[in-house]
Amino acid sequence: MLDLLHYLWVESFVTQSQSPWRPLRIPLFRDLLIADLVSDIGTFMQSVGAAWLMTSLTTSPMYVALIQTASALPFFLLALPAGSIGHIFDRRKLILRTEMWMLGIAIVLAATTITRTMTPWLLLLLTFGLSAGDAIEAPTWRAIFPELVPKEDLSPAMALNGIEFNLARAVGPGLAGLIIAVAGVATAFVLNALSFLGVIAVIARWKRPARKSQLPAETLSGATIAALRYVRYSPDIQKLLFRSACVIFFSSAFWALLPAVARGLTESSLGYGLLLGFFGVGAVIGAVVLQRARSKLSVEWVVSGATVVFAAVILALATLHRLPLLCFLILFGGAAWTVFMSTFNTLVQNLAPDWVRARVLAIYLFVFQGSVALGSTLWGFAAEHTSANTALLFSGIGIAACLALPVVARLPAARGSLEAWSHWGKLSMVTQPEPDEGPVLVAIEYRVDPEKVPEFLDALHDYQRIRRRDGATRWGVYSDAENPGVYLENFVVDSWGEHARQHDRFTIADRKFEERVLSLVLESPKPRHFLYANRAEGVSSVHERKR
Repeated sequence: MLDLLHYLWVESFVTQSQSPWRPLRIPLFRDLLIADLVSDIGTFMQSVGAAWLMTSLTTSPMYVALIQTASALPFFLLALPAGSIGHIFDRRKLILRTEMWMLGIAIVLAATTITRTMTPWLLLLLTFGLSAGDAIEAPTWRAIFPELVPKEDLSPAMALNGIEFNLARAVGPGLAGLIIAVAGVATAFVLNALSFLGVIAVIARWKRPARKSQLPAETLSGATIAALRYVRYSPDIQKLLFRSACVIFFSSAFWALLPAVARGLTESSLGYGLLLGFFGVGAVIGAVVLQRARSKLSVEWVVSGATVVFAAVILALATLHRLPLLCFLILFGGAAWTVFMSTFNTLVQNLAPDWVRARVLAIYLFVFQGSVALGSTLWGFAAEHTSANTALLFSGIGIAACLALPVVARLPAARGSLEAWSHWGKLSMVTQPEPDEGPVLVAIEYRVDPEKVPEFLDALHDYQRIRRRDGATRWGVYSDAENPGVYLENFVVDSWGEHARQHDRFTIADRKFEERVLSLVLESPKPRHFLYANRAEGVSSVHERKR
């Protein structure tokens, strides 16, 4: 699902004052962009070839739909650890190794096709293997862009990456259809294998500087848990994930059953390539239209418009049987798909700060591809027992029904600044604890005007979500039975290292929650830090600091 991976890389659109060509002056970025264009064209050719080859190996719509499942399932299974891996391990080495893995799988795919030893299940397995490399690489690939260009060139660089991807999507499928019709599927697979070499060469020459953090590296499990905890206590992100899951579940029928529909329209692979090529051209048009629409319409209106258009295109695909007409209509489907993907991705990135953004994107990828994998399997099963056109008809109705989703899950507006706000200062400790020491109990004493207690407790319970989101595993607030107006907030963090990270995770947008609490107290809060005392130590250690 390269279309999703592209939108996981795009953060925002370029303003008029920023030239989209400016990052091309950086040789590393320019070389990588060109190599990635070739690689994306090759991958689109492989996708078309695999889907078309499956229609030649079997007439079962279920097997054809499982190609989409095999492409999506690795992202569902690997997205969460992949997002954490990109934060822990050297990104250059990780990308290089995943590219080598995909090159190896592509060679096997080409060889088995040339030798005519390919079977439906082997094709599914190799498709799964290629997608597994993509799944591990995707969050890391997104994370390297700030390392390739200066901060002021980041948005233009993202926009250029978008142009590159949509150009590949417009050229790759049509080129694949032509090559398959003239030289066979194996030729498309060979060209895809060769397309990995450019990216491998550029990444291998990249002299990435070593990056050291004052904090110890997170473990894979710890980084994954931190991302899940962040999403659990972020209602806006949860609404966005729910909305995207519903839309993608019904939309997956389009990707899963399009090869079967194309095979019914024409025996030539060129027809399937043309449909995907026109879809890619529509995606380019959609990117241009979206920039104008977002300046005049709300996010809900933009997404609702795209929902109506995409539902209409799927219904047309289910009921019309003329290739030229469908090629024209599918232009609008590509534009609507761009609106979905770009809007959802821009929102999810605007709702997550830097420290967790790649991991939240991995969770988004997990939900997205889980919907694709489940949807593709179910729509393929439905097509097997009815027909591809009938399954598409019901999926189109389902997408139209998504127009009612704003009633229960309205798309969130972007939060305020997500830059870190390290205002707590450095802890002054008697002895510096080890990063893995813990758990840590943080207790904060507040003195409150009795008349403001109800408002204070409301504010503190709202603040609880920030504490839990950034690292607290337990939280509570207690009143002092001997001193009226004295309240003790406490929360537990798994380790001292995690608590140190918690200080760095507070953002400027979160500042209003703390300021509301502080506006209701009579004096500055008094925080204290306690480390868990093992029996073997013989004595408890109490560590205090001043804010």
